[in-house]
Amino acid sequence: MTERAAGRRPPGRRAQVLAAAEGLFHRRGYHRVSMAEVAAEVGITAPALYRHFRSKPELLRCAVTGGLDALREAVRAGKDGPEQLCAALAPAAIDHRALGTLWRRDARLLPPAQRAALRRELRAVVAETAAVVATGYPGRPAADTDLVCRSLLSAYGGLGNHTFAPPRRAFEALLRRIGADLLAVDLAAAPVLPPGRGLPYPAPVTRREALLVTAVRLFHERGFDNVSTEELGAAVGIAGPSVYKHFGTKAELLAAALVRSRERLWQEVAGPLEGTGEPAAALAAGLAAYVDFARRNSDYLGAMVSETERLDPSDRRVAVEFRRDFLRRWVALLQQVRPGYGDAEARIRVHAMFALVNDGVRGPAGAGDTGGALVALGRAALGLDAADG
Repeated sequence: MTERAAGRRPPGRRAQVLAAAEGLFHRRGYHRVSMAEVAAEVGITAPALYRHFRSKPELLRCAVTGGLDALREAVRAGKDGPEQLCAALAPAAIDHRALGTLWRRDARLLPPAQRAALRRELRAVVAETAAVVATGYPGRPAADTDLVCRSLLSAYGGLGNHTFAPPRRAFEALLRRIGADLLAVDLAAAPVLPPGRGLPYPAPVTRREALLVTAVRLFHERGFDNVSTEELGAAVGIAGPSVYKHFGTKAELLAAALVRSRERLWQEVAGPLEGTGEPAAALAAGLAAYVDFARRNSDYLGAMVSETERLDPSDRRVAVEFRRDFLRRWVALLQQVRPGYGDAEARIRVHAMFALVNDGVRGPAGAGDTGGALVALGRAALGLDAADG
């Protein structure tokens, strides 16, 4: 009698389900994946899947928890010092590259108590990482060590935003170099950025403008599907149905809000990035402008990352093409400064920089305190040094 006929589950089935769910959630987004599709990916029936996981939220929570557990195991394997830490974290980051996306985009859709539990787990991983890093940099202030470690984990988490993959050995070596450069940053020597260097945005003077601003914040904080038109209307002082006087559908409001986000990002960053000076100076100016934009517009960047998949197909294509074009400009400029970088390395480094900046402005230290530090850490992720402007 076979194991299946006897009713016994194949070994490792739960792990197979988690791996399949992690991949599907990562590629398509949590809301666009059904439990039946996860079951089909594994080759089992939906009722069989429910023997392992009672609900889709539980499946998402376990996928995120599994990634955090892998990071914790890697940190403990690298406990002998910063060099060993990066060597252990690099393969874990590659093997669980979906974790960054699941954390930033999908985990916020879980019930509040589960989100809080996951945040506690992440803080524990950061604390263990900081304890290891402190052995190699004993004189560094604890707050600086914390920010450096969060930036390291964010940079590695940026792997989930792309599919670039050099050969495995070269990939791990690249991540080790990026990690070592980040851990070595002396934040005491970081530049000081004045608050709000970009042009201030005028306060919304129409209901439509107010809805755009409010939609970005609420969609980023709670997710498109978790925000009703009644809540959107109440936030700007109108009844829910009145939202439709300004936008035909909630999806149309999301699309307009993300268009506004892209316009503001382009307006503030493209000029410095495409300056007429030397490539190194233009790259430095673009990085400072991006950090400054992120400090004042974390909701805009967060919504662009988390809600693009909720757009209608035509709007999604436009948003994805903007993101690709924006990335290509950074990559091309970085390769002018670092001609030895191949396409994959340059793109991985740019994504690492975006990830640590986007996460860093929402970190516990507060956006107003970390601008210069994020510029220094961003330069390290890009592989720049003092001679690069």
